[in-house]
Amino acid sequence: MTFQEEVIKKLRCKSEINVDEEIRLTVNFLKDYLKKNSFLKSLVLGISGGQDSTLCGKLCQLAVEELRKETNVDYKFIAVRLPYGEQFDEEDCRDALDFIKPDKVYTVNIKNAVDASVESLKLAGVEITDFAKGNEKARERMKVQYSIATMNSGLVVGTDHAAEAITGFYTKYGDGGVDIAPLYRLNKRQGKALLKRLGCPEHLYLKKPTADLEENRPALEDEVALGITYDNIDDYLEGKVLNAKIREKIEQHYLKSEHKRNLPVTVFDFYNM
Repeated sequence: MTFQEEVIKKLRCKSEINVDEEIRLTVNFLKDYLKKNSFLKSLVLGISGGQDSTLCGKLCQLAVEELRKETNVDYKFIAVRLPYGEQFDEEDCRDALDFIKPDKVYTVNIKNAVDASVESLKLAGVEITDFAKGNEKARERMKVQYSIATMNSGLVVGTDHAAEAITGFYTKYGDGGVDIAPLYRLNKRQGKALLKRLGCPEHLYLKKPTADLEENRPALEDEVALGITYDNIDDYLEGKVLNAKIREKIEQHYLKSEHKRNLPVTVFDFYNM
């Protein structure tokens, strides 16, 4: 088995999908998890206006709507807006919410909390970089979602998918800090296919993905930050043959980010005991 085949197997990716089956699988997964854990009554997700949160949000809303009809229990999907000051793609975020039609929307501006954290570190003698401040933003968003989930008997939903998992392109204990990841296994183009089938406005899933965490490089596109395209990553995950340099770059991302996909290291992981 090649290293590429090992990665594909570990991330449970498929070279081809049936779009309708994947939509149904994801909705059923969310429903079944909520039913199995009867103390849970809501799904909580941050909505950015990008492809991943739009897809995940729509599937969450479909799941709770079906559950309400089937159980007469008042399950809810709570969408959370988490801008740092003013969001550059505010209109896309509004369009995403219009498409999802969540039961409840909270808007929490994280700017004051993040700036206070950065200032507190500075007073302690730790001046963080713009990149590190971006991670502060992601972790503040995670914290807010858990607070909202706690007050609504909720579950924090994550948007992690295979093209993100293979590169580790997320903040550890930030957007990677979630309870459930319903998109895990899908690559980027497969997510687009699901959104298209669900009737999503085209501009939301065709827009260039950006984490928009850095202030010195605002709206930096993921593909620029990674140095590879999502088409490259998706081709790799679908088992296609790539240029050797591109394949090596993807695998370097995978190996360097291994710690993000694992639980904290213990002595049993480090020593043969």
